[in-house]
Amino acid sequence: MELKSKTIFLRLVEQSDAEFILSLRINNNYSKYLSRVDDNLSEQERWLADYKKREALEQEFYFIICRNSDSLPIGTVRIYDFIGDRESFSWGSWILNENKTRYAALECALLIYDFAFFTLGFKRCHMDIRKQNIKVIEFHKKFGVKMIGETEIDLLGHYFPEDYLSIREKINTMIESYDKIS
Repeated sequence: MELKSKTIFLRLVEQSDAEFILSLRINNNYSKYLSRVDDNLSEQERWLADYKKREALEQEFYFIICRNSDSLPIGTVRIYDFIGDRESFSWGSWILNENKTRYAALECALLIYDFAFFTLGFKRCHMDIRKQNIKVIEFHKKFGVKMIGETEIDLLGHYFPEDYLSIREKINTMIESYDKIS
């Protein structure tokens, strides 16, 4: 499976991606707000093997983000925590490295929401974002995510297909117009 946008595409992770994923997860510049992992390639490979079983059951999807221009891996993103019969999903494990394209974050979010809402048929997205992760909170708010509560460490938000559709074209237009202004 491959999801494609203007400058990036998402492909499902493979066992051979373990080293790349681990390099992102142990880099404090990229993983400051993600759950910690040990610097252990064997553990990462085991986790991926278990994940592939969940993927086969369509219980979650973990993607490598790549540049279209040269297929270089530039990050990861995951759709998981499925609730009910496609009632709600969450997404995270989102990392983009220094090789990302200008609009990789926007393109990735569009691909994730298109896939989850329109391909998989989810009715809602739920999220918990570390309160200290101000950039990601602001990113989601610009997409129209509503913050509906909080825990000691997280802000809780939700997002619906109709909210997404109200901003989708505006974001697509901005991405498409990049060539015209650069």
